Amino acid sequence: MQTAHPIESIHRLSPTIYAGMVDSLFLNPLPMVLGAMSPAIAAAVIGAVTDDVVIWLCVLPFLALGGVRAFQMYRYKQRQGPLTGDEAVLWENKYRLAAIGYSLALGTWSVVVLLRTDDFAAHMLCVTTVVAYMSAGVARTFGRPRIFQLQMLVGCGPLVITLIYVGGTFHIAVALLSAVFFAATRQLTSSLQRIYFNAWIAREREAALANQFDTALNNMPHGLCMFGGDRIRLEVMNRRFAEMMRLPSDFMYRGGSAADIINACVAAGTISPASARLIILEIDNALAGEIITVDSETTDAHAYSWTFQPMNGGGTVVLVEDITERRSAEARIIHLARYDELTGLPNRGNFRDEIERLLTIAQARGDMRPSALLFVDLDQFKQVNDTLGHPSGDRLLCEVALRLQELLSQDDIVARFGGDEFVVFQQHIDSHEDAAVLARRIVDRLSERYIIEQHVVEIGASVGIAVTSPGIKADVLLKNADMALFHAKADGRGTYCFFREEMAKSVEARRILELDLRRALANDEFELYFQPLVNLKTGRITTCEALLRWNHPMRGTVSPIDIIPVAEEMGLIVDLGRWILRRACMECMRWPDGVSVAVNFSPQQFHQRDVIDEVRYALQASGLAAERLEIEITESSLMRNTQWTLDALQQLRNAGVRIALDDFGTGYSSLSYLHNFPLQKVKIDRSFLVGIETHRPLTLLRGVARLSAELGMSVVVEGVETNEQLELIGADGTVTEAQGYLFSRPVPASRIRELLTASHARRQDDGKSRLLPLRSIA
Repeated sequence: MQTAHPIESIHRLSPTIYAGMVDSLFLNPLPMVLGAMSPAIAAAVIGAVTDDVVIWLCVLPFLALGGVRAFQMYRYKQRQGPLTGDEAVLWENKYRLAAIGYSLALGTWSVVVLLRTDDFAAHMLCVTTVVAYMSAGVARTFGRPRIFQLQMLVGCGPLVITLIYVGGTFHIAVALLSAVFFAATRQLTSSLQRIYFNAWIAREREAALANQFDTALNNMPHGLCMFGGDRIRLEVMNRRFAEMMRLPSDFMYRGGSAADIINACVAAGTISPASARLIILEIDNALAGEIITVDSETTDAHAYSWTFQPMNGGGTVVLVEDITERRSAEARIIHLARYDELTGLPNRGNFRDEIERLLTIAQARGDMRPSALLFVDLDQFKQVNDTLGHPSGDRLLCEVALRLQELLSQDDIVARFGGDEFVVFQQHIDSHEDAAVLARRIVDRLSERYIIEQHVVEIGASVGIAVTSPGIKADVLLKNADMALFHAKADGRGTYCFFREEMAKSVEARRILELDLRRALANDEFELYFQPLVNLKTGRITTCEALLRWNHPMRGTVSPIDIIPVAEEMGLIVDLGRWILRRACMECMRWPDGVSVAVNFSPQQFHQRDVIDEVRYALQASGLAAERLEIEITESSLMRNTQWTLDALQQLRNAGVRIALDDFGTGYSSLSYLHNFPLQKVKIDRSFLVGIETHRPLTLLRGVARLSAELGMSVVVEGVETNEQLELIGADGTVTEAQGYLFSRPVPASRIRELLTASHARRQDDGKSRLLPLRSIA
């Protein structure tokens, strides 16, 4: 802080500094009392020498005012506690009144002496007394210089004026010298006030910094001790250290050596003697370092992290952190990372690492005894979650984990891989039969009833088994067991299956097929074939069904039977179906106007939310009329999300697209589908033609055809291969169209155009025939 004027107003000072300056007025009361008696003595001497009664009377004010000031000093010293701002104002006013009163008495006395006597010695004594008294005031009033300036005005002003009034060279010279002296003294008090004021500012700042340091020190989360000196004694300890080590609250002020402090921690039961010796050794070494103490034998078994940092001037700073909760959290995180939270069993990563470790040890020791890895998958577990809820499913998984643990020996390991998958590692089996026995026990035990929240629950289990071989890795073993599990579930569930090498070959072939399928879609390796549907009344082709073919560069032509299931599992069926739809619509534009194209929609493709937009786009992009597009769906498409399916079919029919139910007669073959959904065509499956020469199959086929026709739907029979079959299905006139090898196998687009040309080339018109024009794709 900078001062613009040596005299500071209390409004520009902090209460602490102002109180300190007022307090300086009352320091050392004895010199002030003696100084107050000196003018009284001088007045008495001059009065006695001059025998002047008036001068004698001046002694009384000095004694009275001196007594008042002495009493003020006494009362001030008797007060208790630090001086507050309001008290400082009161005491400053008291001091100012007494000091100015005394100075006024002193000025009056000097005028009386100079005017009532001509004694030169009396004059000298008077001037000397006034100057001496005022000089002594500099040391007392430097904190409040305005008081001293008022004292000089009323005490020295009359003296100087009277000396000039008396006249004479000597008196005038003394007056001028006194004036100069008093002016210098005033400047001195101002300088002292600045020095004192700056000292107080610095002290206040230091106190603030010390308070901030103390606050920070005692509120930091770590305990801190600072040891210094040759004897390594305690210099600083924060409150947190005392709390952590359960030391008395005043222990930080007692001091002591590093050994004393650490031994007190041992006595408090927070660290063990062994840890104490280690800590003291680190402090004595005065090197940077860190140790962790975990003392299970102490009262609370806390874990502490001790950090040691040497100081430049010697000594060591010790930081202590309670890491008990952090270590517990880290241990829990590590546990969660390696164990299943629900069942407490090892998880996939933990199990895999442990199996790899065991296999490595066995190989290093040359242990040739085989072990078996059993991959267990629960059957019907999803139904439990769907019906009873996930909490019940979780309890069931815990029960399964307990049953598996009961079945295993001490050396065996069981883990949960997530969901309803468990894995068992059976060590040191004598033969494959040992693994088979355990697998049967697992299937039987897990298939027994469970009581979950008063509900009887029954599930099953399937097991895939892989036996170790020399040099096998854990990942390979897990993959083999997983492949065996896949085959066990394919065999009907509730059983077990050992891994065989041909399984790996089959999986590898499937993997290559999936890669090739993705590449084929990107490289446009697919091609559409078409099989005609012939109207039994006119003998003409009315519709062509689009069928997918894959021209693989290595495999040759791949059948849809091999493509569609893989595409559905991979999720490519939607993209593939979109390609078929657009290509089929574009090809149909090259056919005669009366010919439609039929496109099969898989359940996944049909239940896409944008299926309506996809159909509209394909029609708009190709320019094909909606009436020339037929969409063939199966019963499985109608069984999912019935209301949405009904709405979608109705929108397609309203747009003009024809809907056909494909492969009717397989699956559930529910007649309600014919009634509830807006179908326009029913395609009866080829299985109805088996044994059609006999009465029963033919009656069944004609019944379905007649029922469909009466509901307003056209009827198609698939798989017609002989003229006899054709005659039988067309005899009663209910079947409108037929499809099969009798008419044509599926053929490429160029060949189907030739067939359509032949079928629609000539028509009877007034006894003449003419070639029907083909519609350009453009």
